[in-house]
Amino acid sequence: MEKKKLIVRLLRIIMPILAIISIVIFPPWDGIWAWLPPLPDTVQEQVDDAIDHGLDGIIVYVDQSGKKPAFYSAGWKNKGTRTLADPHALFKIASISKLYIAAAATKLAHNQSLALDDTLADHLPELVGRIEYADQITLRMLLQHRSGIPNFTDQEEFDWFIPQTDLNKNLEIILDKPADFTPDSRHSYSNTNYLLIGRILDNILGYSHHQYIETEILAPLGLTNTYSLPEDVENENIVSGYWYQYEDDLWSLDYLIPGGSMIATAQDVGIFLRALNNGSLLNDDEQAIYSSIYEYEHTGWLPGYQSIARYHKDMDTVVVQFVNTTGGESIMMSNIVYNRIVRILSEQ
Repeated sequence: MEKKKLIVRLLRIIMPILAIISIVIFPPWDGIWAWLPPLPDTVQEQVDDAIDHGLDGIIVYVDQSGKKPAFYSAGWKNKGTRTLADPHALFKIASISKLYIAAAATKLAHNQSLALDDTLADHLPELVGRIEYADQITLRMLLQHRSGIPNFTDQEEFDWFIPQTDLNKNLEIILDKPADFTPDSRHSYSNTNYLLIGRILDNILGYSHHQYIETEILAPLGLTNTYSLPEDVENENIVSGYWYQYEDDLWSLDYLIPGGSMIATAQDVGIFLRALNNGSLLNDDEQAIYSSIYEYEHTGWLPGYQSIARYHKDMDTVVVQFVNTTGGESIMMSNIVYNRIVRILSEQ
């Protein structure tokens, strides 16, 4: 036992040193070369440069207060057909979808159709005994990612590279597993939370929460290029998705799980995000509820698709970026490009 403890202590000392050595000897050179050069004069130059760093295609939407929205793109919409990137094309926005579900839950809480302090057991009693602490986990905790329910996409049984169309199968992955932590003791992102919230909203409404989002959120904002499910869209209108250095098109990997299924243009996401932040989507009471349960920006990731949607209050500017490459160092590259675009905008 003493020998084992000694080994653990040595590993705790050695591993950070090895990590530092690895960074020095094997640094992420692509990221360094992308970050170090002086900023270009324009966003379009930065977007063009992104393609030289291994990204297949990129779309950027910028909404600066007092200016007309600006659209930028580079690379490919579809490599197979040699179709150039289109800044108005539809994109799988993945977990950005959670912002819309949180807004819908906010409206239902405000009109007292649901109570945020109801428990998972209150609404899905069949899960008592199958999800630990079901009688203690509230809807608020689900929305806040403070439930402790394991994330089904982190489990060995989950495969990102097959279509995800069976919500029951995805839920089954985590049933009867121990909780990651006791409810409300900390925050840990879990896609299972929003799968459950989607099911609960459907039961409360008596119809699909997707329809509620369309009538109560999308329609008032005039968002005609936002869709809840891939089946609502002609496939050729969706940007193709790619894995780094592979030619296969990943658009056919449908993901129908609440909190990750939506498809939209960058402009529609930008309009929604500004409305969410400036109070034109929610009234004052609703805004107070929303602020207590979720965030005002988000990123998204599916195989072949990664996205960033943020409102920069200091500039009163919304910047949405879509990149249709995942794998390799594409997440790092996407973040570097996004941050450089924000710096260009801040210096204009």
